[in-house]
Amino acid sequence: MRIAAALASLLAALAAPAGAQELRAQLSPRDYTTLAAEIGAKVERIHVREGDRFKKGDALIAFDCSIQRANLAEARATLSAADKTVAVNARLLELQTIGKLESDVALAERDKARAKDAAGAAVVAKCAVPAPFDGRVVEQKVRSQQYVQPGQALLDILDDSVLELDFVVPSKWLVWLKPGHAFQVAIDETGK
Repeated sequence: MRIAAALASLLAALAAPAGAQELRAQLSPRDYTTLAAEIGAKVERIHVREGDRFKKGDALIAFDCSIQRANLAEARATLSAADKTVAVNARLLELQTIGKLESDVALAERDKARAKDAAGAAVVAKCAVPAPFDGRVVEQKVRSQQYVQPGQALLDILDDSVLELDFVVPSKWLVWLKPGHAFQVAIDETGK
């Protein structure tokens, strides 16, 4: 389902030089976006369908991240081993049974393991796509079990609770049309 922006007739109600004037206008959501995949993975589950409402923070799509989670577990095991090596080397350095270089290399390996752990955690955090705001799904662009690439569009979403009115006025109106100027709007679809 595509939600088209409603067209509205805009009637400038206050004294314009030529009296009341009609314009065409378009209602559009203030917040709308296309959510895209940040990682390459198989879509495990889509929690929403076209037209569904959601709350900010809700998981909209989940990816199969078994490989990414395994890589994170490996990085954490490597970090644990590096922490133990650094602790042992610190004691051996105190006893002067190893050189400073060996201790420094162990510290560098631990830093490298920490970086891999942080990178793995960042990737796993991308295994679910949360809603950035309250809203509604406009279009679902992928299906469950489909493999997606980074940057590939997943869902079009919008927040239809706050709408803006877009219209173009003749340039000669700028002499009297100022911010705060009151006007009436009639929505064609609802007659209101």
